Amino acid sequence: MKKVLFFSLMYVAINATAQFGINAGVNALKFTGDVGKNRNTNFFGDARFGYNLGAEYRAGKILGVGLNGMYGKLQGTDNNQSSHRNFKTDVIGGELNVIAYFDKLKETNEALSPFVSVGIGYVKFDPHGDLRDANNISYNYWSDGSIRDLNESPANDPYAITMKRDYTYETQLKDSLVNYSRSAMYLPINLGAKFQVDYRISIKVAVNYNLAFTDYIDNYKTGGNDSWMGANLSVNYAFVKKPASPYDDIDFKAIDKKDYDDDGIADIKDNCLGTPKSAKVGSEGCALDTDMDGIPDHLDMEPNTKQGAVVDGKGIAINEEEYAKSQLEWYHPETDEAIESTEQDLKKQVETKGKQLAQKSGNAVAIPEELKSADINKDGLISADEIRKTIDQFFDGDSDFTVERINRLIDFFFEQ
Repeated sequence: MKKVLFFSLMYVAINATAQFGINAGVNALKFTGDVGKNRNTNFFGDARFGYNLGAEYRAGKILGVGLNGMYGKLQGTDNNQSSHRNFKTDVIGGELNVIAYFDKLKETNEALSPFVSVGIGYVKFDPHGDLRDANNISYNYWSDGSIRDLNESPANDPYAITMKRDYTYETQLKDSLVNYSRSAMYLPINLGAKFQVDYRISIKVAVNYNLAFTDYIDNYKTGGNDSWMGANLSVNYAFVKKPASPYDDIDFKAIDKKDYDDDGIADIKDNCLGTPKSAKVGSEGCALDTDMDGIPDHLDMEPNTKQGAVVDGKGIAINEEEYAKSQLEWYHPETDEAIESTEQDLKKQVETKGKQLAQKSGNAVAIPEELKSADINKDGLISADEIRKTIDQFFDGDSDFTVERINRLIDFFFEQ
């Protein structure tokens, strides 16, 4: 039987490479034949562990075939007044199953796949009983529930010694009338589910019922075939190709090395994509700025500007006077005309109009409220010197005058 099972597994492995899988797992086996029906304790107290090793080939969306070998133990014990039979046997066998999976009934691939299977199997067994203790003294079950070394009788009562079972199944069980076969075919029926872990590995959980075509697994024939139930947990490995992916044709290594701006820093690490080829860059792909004036070296017309200096768009330091003027223009958009008028031009206008004022006579005119701050000496008159000082304050940024107000101040200067 072992050779048949081995060569069958090898045959499936050789001829079913594309959808071939192997599995290994553990079983819990519970005998449901004659011995054990009269057990008055936990129903699963006689359950024993076993192991399985198998292979399967899935032929299509639903159907597949599986070849499975198993090894384990079956055990049963009666312990009531009417019966004190017991047995235990190793079982080794193999089975061929037809499997129906239900995970691909839809177009999508499901991670959970319920399945059912039915097949035919062959099992070998050899029942033994625990009938004697270590001293080869037979167990005698008395009506009071005790086990003694003598048969139950009033004469033996004073002399019988109480014993305990040692649960060593030392005696091969036989039928005195029939020399039965210690192997048989059986019908396995499985119901379970397979959980897909990844495209190759899955975990299978199943319960099964196995009907033997013999009534002698427990050595006692009472009119019905023996059977056993089982629960199985196994790990499955499928020899299949990795599923196609839309990313299979993408060279991720090449993408990791891609350098769009050819600055020597891969795009994945480049914080300044699109750096000009003429620019020298640092480790993060950004253009170097040696003097840290905010203008990269490849655009800096003055690469060694003093630290802290204010620079223009070409990296050239701006003097304080020009900087103050630019700030004033930023905060006063209405002074566009001041860009074309210089401080010297305004002063020349004042001097020219001051000479004209020296030749002019008439009554003084009251200073408008918006121009009173230009009357520095508070004498009620606007002098040329006061206009020059107001203009100076304007360019120094210390005055609230605008160009328009300065022009009105000059006009008023002539109206006095």
